[in-house]
Amino acid sequence: MISVTVGETNLHIGDVIRVHSKVVEGAKSRIQVYEGILIRLQGRDVNRTFTVRKIGAAGVGIERTWPLDSNSIVKIEVKKKDSGVRRSKLYYLRDLTGKSATRV
Repeated sequence: MISVTVGETNLHIGDVIRVHSKVVEGAKSRIQVYEGILIRLQGRDVNRTFTVRKIGAAGVGIERTWPLDSNSIVKIEVKKKDSGVRRSKLYYLRDLTGKSATRV
């Protein structure tokens, strides 16, 4: 099972997570929350990245990748633990639509 520990949080492939990231727009900064399924952990040590996929408006899939040690990440919450995922990369979710694309 592929997993990584961030602070006190254990992340596993297939978890539904919420990433709180800092967004700077001009002179203002705010916290933006991105919630979706963790589909990929990649790299080692400082170069480690993770990819989260969510279903956006009109059923369009949106993926976003962050460096794990990024200063822009404020917090990562695990909303729902994986239910026995047996793959290290969940790229097959890209071909699915509807409810089956959000459940692992």
